[in-house]
Amino acid sequence: MVKITFIDAGGQSKTVEAEEGSTVMEAAIRNDVPGIEAECGGACACATCHVYVDEAWVEKLPKPESMEEDMLDFAYDVRTESRLSCQIRVTAAIDGLVLRTPEQQG
Repeated sequence: MVKITFIDAGGQSKTVEAEEGSTVMEAAIRNDVPGIEAECGGACACATCHVYVDEAWVEKLPKPESMEEDMLDFAYDVRTESRLSCQIRVTAAIDGLVLRTPEQQG
């Protein structure tokens, strides 16, 4: 299992275990991570699973595809480290990933 840490806007952290092959969003929903709404269920059709990737991890993740970049236009407080968690695939290479959730979802 891959460990992923989510830190909410208030600074509270929650580390979850995720199965390889799933998405970060799926792991968040399965583990009741606050701040991840995932209204579209992972179809990249909303921006309610928006996260900020910790600086140490930005270059270690695959670059977002154009569809994800387009959906981020609808997210709240988009930053250079913004990603949609439904588009980040869980692999052994991201064990220890740290993400922050925004104050609110878009």
